[in-house]
Amino acid sequence: MGFLRFIVGAVRLILKGNKAYYAWCAFLLALIGLGTAAYVHQVREGLGATNMSDSVSWAYYIGNFTFLVGVAAAAIMLVIPAYIYHWEPIKEVVIIGELLAISAVVMCLLFIMVDMGHPERGWHVIPLIGILNFPTAILAWDVVVLNVYLILNVVIVTYLVSRWFTGRPVNHALLWTLVISSIPLAVSIHTVTACIYSGMVARPFWNAAVLAPRFLASAFCSGPAVLTILLQILKRTTRLRIQDAAIWKIAELMAYAMAINLFLAGMEAFKEFYAGGQHVVFAEYYFFGLGEHRALVAYAWLALSCDIVAFFLLLVPATRKKFITLNLGCLLIYAGTYIEKGVGLLIPGFTPDTLGEVHDYTPSLTEILVAAGIFSIGFLLYTFMLKVAVPVMLGEFRQRPPKS
Repeated sequence: MGFLRFIVGAVRLILKGNKAYYAWCAFLLALIGLGTAAYVHQVREGLGATNMSDSVSWAYYIGNFTFLVGVAAAAIMLVIPAYIYHWEPIKEVVIIGELLAISAVVMCLLFIMVDMGHPERGWHVIPLIGILNFPTAILAWDVVVLNVYLILNVVIVTYLVSRWFTGRPVNHALLWTLVISSIPLAVSIHTVTACIYSGMVARPFWNAAVLAPRFLASAFCSGPAVLTILLQILKRTTRLRIQDAAIWKIAELMAYAMAINLFLAGMEAFKEFYAGGQHVVFAEYYFFGLGEHRALVAYAWLALSCDIVAFFLLLVPATRKKFITLNLGCLLIYAGTYIEKGVGLLIPGFTPDTLGEVHDYTPSLTEILVAAGIFSIGFLLYTFMLKVAVPVMLGEFRQRPPKS
């Protein structure tokens, strides 16, 4: 009966809100509808409805997947200071990061599904049903770590919410074990994703041992950038006691992560351009273009500029502790990392192709609408989860004690 009461109460909370909440949900539902229609068109027409080709076979969908794996891993930026160093201002909002991780992994899995030419064949990678080829295939590792990370975060959130809802005390030893277990898993999901790229010998642009550390460093920038803005929104729209010190600490950690990311990017650029050789052509295409093919040059320098400006905005305490410049830095980090892990990572890896031909790629309208629909599903899921979790955290949504 307690579970049924929780479900009924959760549905009521989700259906209840002000005009801004209804407008937000309606906007997301409209985008989901457009994305669904675009995906139906893609299924009917095949991947020919996208601008992917034999030369550029991984593109916008996989770029979004790679970026969102980093967002999912960002939950440990709250876990480490809260549960390793026992910093109380962040410990109270760790569940916000866990919910973001759940939404991000769901979006990751959806982007993988839409990238398949035959999504009905996805059962081939389901353990015990299909042939996973574990541990031989790196993709099999990705399937395992993503799903285990998703399950672990769901378990953590379910345990906390159920305890708060019923009023029973939290077993802190069990919670500590679960939360600490998420740290190596969060690192593993992005490390394995990087290994998928760097393990492809035929793609020299990705054959770098520094790729996995760069993935992790950029992930610890982009994910916390989202969390920083979300925490401010929750502070203004709910009664959650989110301290400014927690927000500033996350921003400070982002600055350190971006410093590492820029350093590793500089080392990679040195290796490419100073050593030279035939393989530098991929980096040249991205940063300078090849002849008239300059489709990515503006993106390359925009991403780098966003990262550098954001680094200084978050490094200097005066700008880090002023919400206007803090939020500007977060938006710049998000934009820079999104470009870097999207077009900046994928397209140069395929261009020029193995025959030396250059095929400029831009996502089709179908790809953009499908991606917008998937992001909207993730945002809507996160909105609904927060709509239930926040009242439970505040004690506003609790199981009534039985009448004596």
